[in-house]
Amino acid sequence: MAISKKMEKAINGQINAEMYSSYLYLSMAADLNNKALAGFSNWMKIQAQEELYHAMKLYDFVLERGGSVTLDTIEAPQTEWKSPLAIFQAAYKHELLVTSLINKLMDLAIKEKDHATNNFLQWYVKEQVEEEASADEIVQKIKLIGSQGNGIFMLDKEMAARPPLFTFPVSGE
Repeated sequence: MAISKKMEKAINGQINAEMYSSYLYLSMAADLNNKALAGFSNWMKIQAQEELYHAMKLYDFVLERGGSVTLDTIEAPQTEWKSPLAIFQAAYKHELLVTSLINKLMDLAIKEKDHATNNFLQWYVKEQVEEEASADEIVQKIKLIGSQGNGIFMLDKEMAARPPLFTFPVSGE
């Protein structure tokens, strides 16, 4: 059974939201890099990759269900924050928003009795629990150690160790 037009439109909206999330985290990565926090920047770049992966899973699902993907304009994200704490607080707040969007998709899938979409979205429900916890953990660590000195340096080194989901070829390689 093909996906309903209502569900297709809602998932297309979520594709846009996930793409925006990727843009937002790339912007946060750039600001962290500008603050000489390459490890924090690394963490955010990988988070941006995850969000792109989330968007592509939705993209493929819509097509697999016989729907059409309609890409829309991606809003420009904020580009500067006061501190690493402000950045991760904003990331945590953003993840709460994404969770609410996923929950609305789930509500629609249930209302439409779209069991395939409901089943598919269960992965996102679980993923959002992890996303919220991950961002909040960093917020709590920064609050614990303060925003300056050795603690931030050590946390930056820890964040640098997060492995990428995939790597991009560099020109000339």
